[in-house]
Parts: sequence; C-alpha cells; structure tokens
Amino acid sequence: MKRRIAFALLFLYAVCFAALAQALTPAQLTTLKADILADPVLAAQPNNSDGAFAIAAAYNLAAVPDFWVWRTAVTKEELVQSVSVDGTTFNWTGAGYITRSVGERDAWRELFGDKGTCNPSLANVRQAFQDIFSGGTNPAPANRTHLATVARRKALRGEKLFAAGTGSTASPAVMTVEGNLSYQDVQTARELP
Repeated sequence: MKRRIAFALLFLYAVCFAALAQALTPAQLTTLKADILADPVLAAQPNNSDGAFAIAAAYNLAAVPDFWVWRTAVTKEELVQSVSVDGTTFNWTGAGYITRSVGERDAWRELFGDKGTCNPSLANVRQAFQDIFSGGTNPAPANRTHLATVARRKALRGEKLFAAGTGSTASPAVMTVEGNLSYQDVQTARELP
C-alpha cells in the first residue's frame, strides 16, 4: 500500500513538474543541439535517455566562468533586509528612503504590487530603482548599488546558453529560458536533423 501511495505521489509530482516546465522553441532546440555537438564531452554521450540525463545535468550546473543574469522575481523583503553577495545593505536613513518624496515612496510601494515582488529582468523595473533612488546624496547611490546587486544571480549553464547580454556583474544578462533543462529537452534537441 505504501508503495502505491509513493508511486502515485511520484507520478503526480512528475505530471505537475511537466506542466510547469518551460517548453523550448524550435530555435532554442536548434541552439541546444549545436551547443551539445560543439562540446566533445557532451557529444560523446550515448544518444539515449541515459545520455540525455547526463547532458541535462551538465546544463543544470552553474555556468563556468560565472555568468550573471537579472532575477525575474525579487521580494521587497529581500531588497531591504538582506546583505547582498557583495556585502551591501539597504539604508533607510536620509536620502536612502526616509527623505524621498511622497511620489518616490508611492512608486516604491507600487513597484511590488499585491504580490510583494518585482521583476528586475524588466528594464522599466531597473529604471524605477534608478529613478526612485535618484541623486548623488548618500545613501541613495549606495541603495541603487544594493538593489542592482540583490536583483542579479549566477546563471546555470543552460540559462546562459539562451540569455541575452554580457553576463557581467555590472551588466547582467536577461534570461529567455529560466531554470533547469530536462532530459526531454536534450532528447528532442538531439533528434533534430
């Protein structure tokens, strides 16, 4: 009985995961196939499910060297209560937030909407960070730096493959594919003519 329940839960998880997975476009599948063929280690993998799992696992590791991308969801809490990977923090004092205009504070609240998150991969959100915390009076410039730092993360190899931009800490790339590639993505790409 326990096996049947475990199997049913595993099946349900697989179905839900498949439903949430982001499908690659034909152009992305072609890019993935070309990238696999360009890597002798990946190209040498058997053209079966075991090989596809091994290749997908390689694409689901962190990109080497580091490649930075804009995050697609950041909570207000993360932005104002965390210490960034560069050791920056949000500063509430003076021009950091307290003395911002009513319009700037209203815009800051609206940026997060009802869900409490914003999407820094969108250029208008990054511009809002710049506009809301504009000016050269400290700590506004430090807050802009902090927001940009928290709004980026290191990409996976597969995310890097499809991202647009330089991928530096100063200029993170924008992802067109986010998250892990599946073995099905790899199999489909490898089956292309």
